[in-house]
Amino acid sequence: MSKKYWGLILVLLLIYGLVSYYYTVNVNNENSNWNYNELQKISKNESNFSFAVYGDSANSDKRFGHLIHSLNEKNVLFSIDNGDLTTSGTSRQFGYFLIEIKQLKAPVLTNIGNHDLYSGDNESNYINMFGDTYYSFAEKNSYFIVLDDANSDMDSNQINWLKNELKKSQKYKYRFIFMHIPLYDPRYNSTGEGLSLGNSTTAKTLNDVFDESNITMLFTSHIHGYFRGMWGKTPFITTGGAGSPLSKPPAGVSSTQNYFYNYVLVNVTDKGVSYDVVRYN
Repeated sequence: MSKKYWGLILVLLLIYGLVSYYYTVNVNNENSNWNYNELQKISKNESNFSFAVYGDSANSDKRFGHLIHSLNEKNVLFSIDNGDLTTSGTSRQFGYFLIEIKQLKAPVLTNIGNHDLYSGDNESNYINMFGDTYYSFAEKNSYFIVLDDANSDMDSNQINWLKNELKKSQKYKYRFIFMHIPLYDPRYNSTGEGLSLGNSTTAKTLNDVFDESNITMLFTSHIHGYFRGMWGKTPFITTGGAGSPLSKPPAGVSSTQNYFYNYVLVNVTDKGVSYDVVRYN
């Protein structure tokens, strides 16, 4: 190989190294505790407001950029990315994700997904950049609870915390819950098959807690498409169309109507809540 090509390779390696350093060090240092900082940016002057929910933007092949462009044309108070921000939870991948979401005009909150666990079970990279893996906040007449089920289960500490948060939420008109992995895969009803929580006991416990607490909407992702339905008394929306390759129907099902790139606009007023599904390519 000629010196010319060796020189080109060395230059590309140098650029790669510098970019990696920026993503893993500079971005980390500047944006630790991201979710808390973004919460401080949310306007408190809105009587009626809209927010957006989406999930599964990892490995998007530029489609997440299309979502960002579409969402910037909407009047939203904030948005929530409901997990699988990355393919494998490395610091550099989170850095790439931050570069993308900084293009959004409105504040962006995040949730952790199963792909955001580094080496399959370590959430430290997410915590270092975004803060706690489960948290809550209030906005006007609404209470928001973001849960961590990235390992396909939920421990007793988080469930007890959730119960206390739901007690607090009862003085609000609306209660919105966010978790990456759904209680059940809507393509298989409530059988525990497919892409659902790995611990069926936890799924039933959570479903009972949600039913008792009069949840306005449970948002999940993990399945790359769009579904809406009820689990017991709890309404749910699965929005996993933020850019990752779309899922496929189960064996023996030919319909592909639920598999498209999407995000959900939630419009909140004193008179009620409406949900608009936005498709994009």
